[in-house]
Amino acid sequence: MRLADFDFPFDPSLIAAHPAMPRDQARLLVVGRISGVLSHHRMADLPGLLRGGDLVVANDTKVLAARVAGRVADTGRVLDILFVRDLGKGLWEVFLKGRLRSGQVLEINNDVRLVIVERSRDRTTVRMEEGAGTVADVMRTVGMMPLPPYIKRSPAAEDREWYQTIFARSEGAIAAPTAGLHFTPELLAGLRKCGIDLTTVTLHVGPGTFRPVTSDRIEAHRMGAEFVEVSEQAARMIQDTKAQGGRIVAIGTTVTRALESAAAVTGQVQPFRGPTSLFINPGYVFRAVDVLLTNFHLPRTTLLMLVSAFAGLERLREAYRIAVEERYRFYSYGDAMLIH
Repeated sequence: MRLADFDFPFDPSLIAAHPAMPRDQARLLVVGRISGVLSHHRMADLPGLLRGGDLVVANDTKVLAARVAGRVADTGRVLDILFVRDLGKGLWEVFLKGRLRSGQVLEINNDVRLVIVERSRDRTTVRMEEGAGTVADVMRTVGMMPLPPYIKRSPAAEDREWYQTIFARSEGAIAAPTAGLHFTPELLAGLRKCGIDLTTVTLHVGPGTFRPVTSDRIEAHRMGAEFVEVSEQAARMIQDTKAQGGRIVAIGTTVTRALESAAAVTGQVQPFRGPTSLFINPGYVFRAVDVLLTNFHLPRTTLLMLVSAFAGLERLREAYRIAVEERYRFYSYGDAMLIH
């Protein structure tokens, strides 16, 4: 397929700068994969839209306060530093913009200094100078939540709560698994009351999810690796649910990729721990996921391609057309779509 197949008309005024409050009052567009029927709801309606015996699977990754303001020591230029991945032995992969070179020093708060160890087109590695503490200390004291660039405001103190799901416990993500942002304790209680169980898996959202698709033929795109963990307990609950005729409800594209990675070899979800580079696009045969809850995604992204694979490209185009017409809120802090 061609990259241009994943464009859609869009009104930038629909981009949500803040989440719905309460979270479960976000709007929910429900799409029938087979019937094509669309209906309008709220996230709080989810228990009545699923079936008793279904299993909801959420991502328990926790977003790091990975965005830090700094400056280049020898020029004074101010820049944003985004800590991406702990490489071990005091080294971190970071995102930096602008002309920089190996050996340059970056200052944070006049107390912490980072040295650029490697600077290339694909990767920048830094090392914290000895005696300056740890990157975890920096994130805790001066770190900000790494809001996506389409949210045209600086991160606020409230984003430390807003940009974190209620499932978050395993630190390692640089972006939220945004479909999970809609859940509240009340919504979880409603699911349990309807006989719908819950389990979690981990996919640490990293650069691989957001790496731009630059090839005209999307099949030529290669995803960057991201860490996944599907526990024995989660795999057993998924297998038992399937055996009893229940459906697996993936909360977001990250859960979908985690479960499909864990099912890639045998066709059945097995315990899995390690990296995945699975790229799901139209033509993919889903082995694990039966129902998908997801936010609205940017054009030409791997996220949109995954959802197109699940819903069907033409059906998804129609759903997005209706969502724009009905003024649904888009992207990370926006509304959601349930595809069943």
